[in-house]
Amino acid sequence: MVKIEKEYTFEGVNGKATLSELFDSRKQLIVYHFMLGPDDEAGCPGCSFLADNLPSNLSHLNSRNTTLVLVSRAPLDKIEKFKKRMGWNYPWFSSFGSDFNYDFNVSLDDTVAPAVYNYQATDPPVKGERPGLSVFLKEGDDLFHTYSTYSRGLDVILGTNKLLDLTPLGRQDTGTHWKLHDEYEEGGKKVACH
Repeated sequence: MVKIEKEYTFEGVNGKATLSELFDSRKQLIVYHFMLGPDDEAGCPGCSFLADNLPSNLSHLNSRNTTLVLVSRAPLDKIEKFKKRMGWNYPWFSSFGSDFNYDFNVSLDDTVAPAVYNYQATDPPVKGERPGLSVFLKEGDDLFHTYSTYSRGLDVILGTNKLLDLTPLGRQDTGTHWKLHDEYEEGGKKVACH
């Protein structure tokens, strides 16, 4: 566990919030670092696929003293627009103007911080947003970073893949990519979002 010494501020639908306030009076906090940067008009298809696999009802996590939130570097208005498009109701905060994403190695820009992703320096240094998940613990007034995972480490929460792994055809991911769920076609017609 690493004690958090820095004060981070986020923006949510109810205004400004500190990292401590993201816990929402619970002891544990899971943050999914969703790839939606300040210049992006839509979220990353891979992060969107992951968000589609998150629990639709957070009461089971909440009952275990755990809060789940999404955090992106995009301004809140972009987050809210994309969230509405996808039909999600997850608590989602903007870290725009904060070091949070850089400090947890999901926003990469070697002019701001060393470009480190998945626990190794990128060579050559790359810029941009990356997916990740970080876990925090609150003990009194102290906050601790207890875990982070990136890239393939996120596979464990992809329920769709776990179900496809049980089928004869498996994931069928050779040469195909996930799309935003409102961009798939069935029989030549777009699938409606929710």
